[in-house]
Amino acid sequence: MYQPVLISSGLVGWQFLQRTYDQQLATFSESTQLKRDTDHFAEKIASITSAEELVADRQVLTVALGAFGLSDDINNTFFIQKMLSDGTTADDALANRFTDSRYRDFSEAFGLGPGELRGGVQPGFAEDIIARFQANSFEVATGEQDDTMRIALYAERTLPALVQSDGTDASKWFGIMGQPPLRSLFETALGLPEAFGQVDIDQQLTVFQERSERILGVSSPAEIAEPETLDRLITTFLARAQLGASGGGASGAAIALTLLGG
Repeated sequence: MYQPVLISSGLVGWQFLQRTYDQQLATFSESTQLKRDTDHFAEKIASITSAEELVADRQVLTVALGAFGLSDDINNTFFIQKMLSDGTTADDALANRFTDSRYRDFSEAFGLGPGELRGGVQPGFAEDIIARFQANSFEVATGEQDDTMRIALYAERTLPALVQSDGTDASKWFGIMGQPPLRSLFETALGLPEAFGQVDIDQQLTVFQERSERILGVSSPAEIAEPETLDRLITTFLARAQLGASGGGASGAAIALTLLGG
């Protein structure tokens, strides 16, 4: 399996990775196992008509989950089958109960719930899922060497669509908070301690908005999708992460005291 080439951590490594990303991803996607899985997915997905059939084919399930960053659930087949068979149209559907919107996006995309249109028969569906799977798999492989690079790649790829979707600013912030990779990126970039997640959710929203305004110059999630703002966010994240790794910066307790002090 091809391993992503990282020359350094932090901003220098990120700049190199951005310059070489397309070439590295193309080479990575031709790796034997990855190619075997994606070819099988492309061949089989249109004929799959139920959640039970999808989870029964491990290669198809590997690509399906991997496309949405949910590979850790590969062995939770009953859970995944229930999520797919419920769909997303009912308020009490399993996927709609999670703050992590990746589950809802996953179930909605495959359309195997009541009254839904199957994604597998839609033009371009297989190609889209495979492209997501390849990108996410590359990010996972990158994370095995440097997890901050994985988080940065994931944010660059997924954050614009999330913050430009329909919904209120508050719902978009909650969507960011509900996705572990994005939450980690924002907490680091905005200088928030790990224990911040234990604070009341509405207070978290206020702090996210205020800190984003102060550090990024915007408080509306949709504005974060602007290329300059997104670049500033990722650059700040990487710089703070590198500083933290080298032992610099304030402790989580000191940051928490600062927050409480206004």
